Amino acid sequence: MSIRHRFCVKASWVGFAVLVSTGTWANEPLSLEMVLEAARQHPDVQTSARLLDAARADVLAANRSPAPTLSSSASTVDVKNGQSFGSTLSPAKLNKSLGVDGLWERGGKRALRTDKAQTLVLVAQAERQEALVIQQMAAQMAFYELLTAHQRLEVFRDLAQSAEQLAKTADLRLKNGDLSAQEAARTHIEAARAQAETQVAMLEYQQTSLSIGTWTGLKRPAGGWSVQVQWPNTKPWGSLAMTDMVNGPWLEARSDVTAARLGVIAAHQNVALAQALRVTDPTLGTSIENTPDGFGNTAKVMGVRISIPLVQANRYDGEIGRATAEAAASQNLLDRTRQRAQIEMLNWLETSQAQAERLQIYEKDLLPRALRVAEQTEMAYRKGGLSLTELLDARRTLRAVQLDVLNARNAYAKAWTYWQLRMSATTP
Repeated sequence: MSIRHRFCVKASWVGFAVLVSTGTWANEPLSLEMVLEAARQHPDVQTSARLLDAARADVLAANRSPAPTLSSSASTVDVKNGQSFGSTLSPAKLNKSLGVDGLWERGGKRALRTDKAQTLVLVAQAERQEALVIQQMAAQMAFYELLTAHQRLEVFRDLAQSAEQLAKTADLRLKNGDLSAQEAARTHIEAARAQAETQVAMLEYQQTSLSIGTWTGLKRPAGGWSVQVQWPNTKPWGSLAMTDMVNGPWLEARSDVTAARLGVIAAHQNVALAQALRVTDPTLGTSIENTPDGFGNTAKVMGVRISIPLVQANRYDGEIGRATAEAAASQNLLDRTRQRAQIEMLNWLETSQAQAERLQIYEKDLLPRALRVAEQTEMAYRKGGLSLTELLDARRTLRAVQLDVLNARNAYAKAWTYWQLRMSATTP
């Protein structure tokens, strides 16, 4: 079997397509687009959408005045000395009234409540977007882990096949007297080790297949996934200033920063609402009374009333103080969120650049060299020019470089797609 197997693929500006399909254990396609879409439908994201619906319902609850109160009463006129005929509870002796009372909200409380509720709707929208981004970032990282595990398994499967073929060749050479029994035994040891490493790689692949379901809800098919993806291309960064990208206008449009900034606005609206409590809300009412005169006649009387709470000068200081403290805390949260966002984006941008440079070194230099050395060693060993030890060392070196390339691709793909998702994670 040629040492230049499917692992060596050509990088280009459009990336390189990978389709790993090995029959019985990988037969259902899985792409990054499928994973990101499934993450969008994840229960955690749907929960944030329901919270948004609840915030919208709060607007309806806030934008209404207190309901008026209907009151009715009945009382007797001079139970002991009443002049009317009949029992005490007869209609002729009952003083009946029917009234309506309503709270008159002043100080713009209703408008303040409504504005705060509407701001919290915007906060919920930003939080839903943030929940979606976090879910998709976790899902895409799990996807690249699966792809890496899939291709790592291919490396060990090819190595196991080469080791098995080498052991069979060694047995033939042993029979012909061209190889010592000790060296033939070493080839069988290497074949067994390669088979064991393949089993470990298979277990890692199965575990990463299950982790996809944690972030997407997708169930692993019985035959496994056939992973389809284009690795992100290592774009040239040139002299791009990282601070310009990190501190760009999109920073304020990030969903987490947006949610924190709107939270500050809502907190200040809450302060204004607490201060408005000091504006007294009188209760206005009117009633109609039916009053008997004791001789069988009744008089209808209409009354108007007003009740005003007696508010002390320091009334509601506690509510105002709490609202003010929460507003200050929300500002601190916004400052921390901005700082964390800047550090996070700078870290991932630097990681993307470093991993891109590392990957280019592996793909353009180390991997081609390791492949050439392995092929030359294979040829020299078949001709008897090199020992078995040198052949095994060359194969181990190639395997190590192949795994390093996979790790570099995985690290760059995670960093770059994280950056892309974050750049698109904005709210209107």
